[in-house]
Amino acid sequence: MIKNKKFLLLTVLAVFSLVLAACGFGGDKSDNSSSSDGNKDSGSKAKELNVAIASEPPSLHPGLASDTDSSAILTNIFEGLVVVDQEGTPTPGMAEKWEISDDKKTYTFKLRDAKWSNGDPVVAGDFEYAWKWALNPENLSQYASIFYPIKGAQAYNEGGGSVDAIGIKAEDDKTLVVTLENPTPYFLELTGFKTYLPINPKVAEANEDWYADAGENYVTNGPYKLSDWKHSDSIVLTKNEDYWNASNVDVTTVNVAMIEKESVVATNFKSGSLDYIGKPFQTVDLNAIDEFKKDGSLKIKDEASVYWYKFNTKDKIMSNVNIRKALTLAIDRQTLIDNVTKGEQKPALGMVPLSVPGFEEDRGYYKDNDVDEAKAALEAGMKELGIKDPKDIKVNISFNTSEGHAAIAQYIQEEWSKKLGITSQLDNSEWQVYLEKLKTGDYQIGRMGWVADYIDAYTFLEMYDTAKNGNNQTGWENAQYKDLLTKAVAEVDEAKRLDYLKQAEAIAMTEFPVAPIYYYTHLSVVKENIENLDTNPTGDIHFKDVKIKE
Repeated sequence: MIKNKKFLLLTVLAVFSLVLAACGFGGDKSDNSSSSDGNKDSGSKAKELNVAIASEPPSLHPGLASDTDSSAILTNIFEGLVVVDQEGTPTPGMAEKWEISDDKKTYTFKLRDAKWSNGDPVVAGDFEYAWKWALNPENLSQYASIFYPIKGAQAYNEGGGSVDAIGIKAEDDKTLVVTLENPTPYFLELTGFKTYLPINPKVAEANEDWYADAGENYVTNGPYKLSDWKHSDSIVLTKNEDYWNASNVDVTTVNVAMIEKESVVATNFKSGSLDYIGKPFQTVDLNAIDEFKKDGSLKIKDEASVYWYKFNTKDKIMSNVNIRKALTLAIDRQTLIDNVTKGEQKPALGMVPLSVPGFEEDRGYYKDNDVDEAKAALEAGMKELGIKDPKDIKVNISFNTSEGHAAIAQYIQEEWSKKLGITSQLDNSEWQVYLEKLKTGDYQIGRMGWVADYIDAYTFLEMYDTAKNGNNQTGWENAQYKDLLTKAVAEVDEAKRLDYLKQAEAIAMTEFPVAPIYYYTHLSVVKENIENLDTNPTGDIHFKDVKIKE
């Protein structure tokens, strides 16, 4: 297979060149038919941006999406009450202004004049409808818990409350009033998150599959429209001339190719067919990092996100806390970063990244590459499980198809074999298949990344409050852990709140439902003629802010 690697790459590139041509990649930017819809009322020259994502977005429904590929598209075709800018500041979106009560529990949003892409006005009831739809337990939104700061939201979602008791009320077409259970310092930022995006009720009620394809049923309110969606192939976004701030949107067309291999993405960037590589789209190929560093084009910045391995605690072997501890402690993270990922990441010795306020210091839960402690934990775990030889422990490391994830898994596989004598098999799946494996518990150890939904430690801890949480996927829960999170939510004293969160993290880092690997940095390369193409602190890119120089 190694001998045929070069031939395979050339074949992939040849096939991909056809995809590029079909999407208008690398073509004449001044006369491209895919731009005509998004530029119908403008005499300005069409400007195209070409990017790639790793795979098909699992869902382009704001209430159902739970991954970064889907979010990367949704945050550009819909707009929430606020938009979080590159500094992390909530700025006016569909809400042109808002008021917060003295007790910090009531938010009153005043909506601007805005239209849906079908001409309907955007009204406060569209937000009330979308949020309550996601909270309806029958709709199985994995991100329903993101609404739990709102009064009555958790009770309704968990089947014990009434929809009428939820603190979300459209008082009139221009006024949305939201009442919280407790003061929530990051709530305003939350209203820019994908699950808080509005939905057009008329469209959704007329067709329950409205979000399955591009076309007249896919109605949006953001700076771009979903003009074309060739499933598992490409997506085209075109400027929405009815968007309230369309006059300040420079890029008229965004072509999004779906390319699984990072190496192919790097090759096409170097050939000029792609304009950008980086999250939330496809990542920079590990084998291209040194080259991009050398020519000065690689940008690296800290990011509030973590790469970790999840343990399925319902599995016989993974149910043992000492086995999970041994696997976690035996990894030499710094060597992984120096020789494999090469992106100046930081070894993750906890669940909350060092870039999150209040968590800047190592909390001392365990040491990187603590082989002695790992061996001691392994011995204890084997005794508890009645296993005499570590060679009898066989585990599967699952990950979504990616050259980067495969390289990391191969490194960790070798670490566990060399230091612990444990045999592990690698299991890769296409993204949507992989997500389903995690959801149904069809795995032992699975990689996942978590990017902050908002800049606060709670976003990294909340998903493990209960095994029923749609983003947990490990089966682990702990009553004391949950109680500490509940106390943190209700606490108004910030120092006490941080202490509760750190106590909760400490519990998880003695039971190890996850093995933190590293805290991400954001690696990207972008063409020199493109400005403002960068992520905000929560990892989003807003194409409406991007400028292309002539």
